[in-house]
Amino acid sequence: MLTLLKQEKFLLLALLAASAAFPLEHWLLHSGQLTALIGGLVLVAFIVCASMRVAHHAELLAEKVGDPYGTMILTLAAVLVEVVILAIMMSNEASATLVRDTIYSAVMLDINGILGLAALMGGIKHGEQSYNDDSARTYSVMILTAMGVSMVVPEFIPEADWKIYSAFTIGAMVVLYTLFLRMQVGPHSYFFSYSYPEKRRKGEPAHDTPAINLGLSIATLVFGVVVIGALAEVMSKTLDLGLEGTGAPPVMTAILVAAISAAPEILTALRAALANRMQSVVNIALGASLSTVILTVPVMEAMALYTGQPFQMAMTPVQTVMVFITLIVSAINLNDGETNAIEGMTHFVLFATFVMLSLLGL
Repeated sequence: MLTLLKQEKFLLLALLAASAAFPLEHWLLHSGQLTALIGGLVLVAFIVCASMRVAHHAELLAEKVGDPYGTMILTLAAVLVEVVILAIMMSNEASATLVRDTIYSAVMLDINGILGLAALMGGIKHGEQSYNDDSARTYSVMILTAMGVSMVVPEFIPEADWKIYSAFTIGAMVVLYTLFLRMQVGPHSYFFSYSYPEKRRKGEPAHDTPAINLGLSIATLVFGVVVIGALAEVMSKTLDLGLEGTGAPPVMTAILVAAISAAPEILTALRAALANRMQSVVNIALGASLSTVILTVPVMEAMALYTGQPFQMAMTPVQTVMVFITLIVSAINLNDGETNAIEGMTHFVLFATFVMLSLLGL
């Protein structure tokens, strides 16, 4: 028991922070803007701690079941954290663009940030790194379709018809993900895996050594998400107050939400790239982007229909251009089954451009 408590010390710290945050919420919100901002940032740090433990247990489950199920669990865990935080923030203060900006930020962070940095570092260390190009093509076309239907077409939908199109979007995303899931774990599962013959013998004993308690990992994962939700409840209010009137671009909150959910994935992807396992990086980066769009959109659209308050889902012209450039570059880079440092740098430059545009409020 003591060993377990030591292993979960970060999650316990997050739980203690959540227990303290609710009694202190009134004080944080009425002790000045600086106090609220500092309190909000401290809570963000505890949310990251909890999300790292959620990702760790998702990783344990992923090791147990192997690819492609493993990376699917990792990406679903990250999206679950993101959806919980988004839903709580939207219930506290209805920002019409928060959902759109968070999804856009997550795609930029996953494809250009995670994939770009991983391919850059892995390419510098190993040169060309191989992966299954079927997975990259499948992910890319699904991301383009999902973002086009849910975040480009809404620009042309009359305001009076938003409920009809919102319901259609929910159905379209559910159908897309159902088919994709069937492909990923069914007859086309080989699309999302890659054989590393030179490492297979070294890796085989590792599959036998870890004694993974599935029940404990699942319970801890769920408990971690609950703790994250509790922290996000107070964090959203303190950050809103702390950033009010500071001139910070509105998209910064969305970037923060995307970064919180992606933090564990970044470490996992970098470890995989440095270990010359680029397939895991592709599955994590593109799988997380697809899951963010195709799962977050129907949940948030359902919430909009329930409350009767529509979200602004149509991307701005700048966001649309950045998404299309990103997907075109990834389609060109990821069509030959090998990545290198140059391809990684192109994505990382696009990520830097995204950060600069966000700082400029665009």
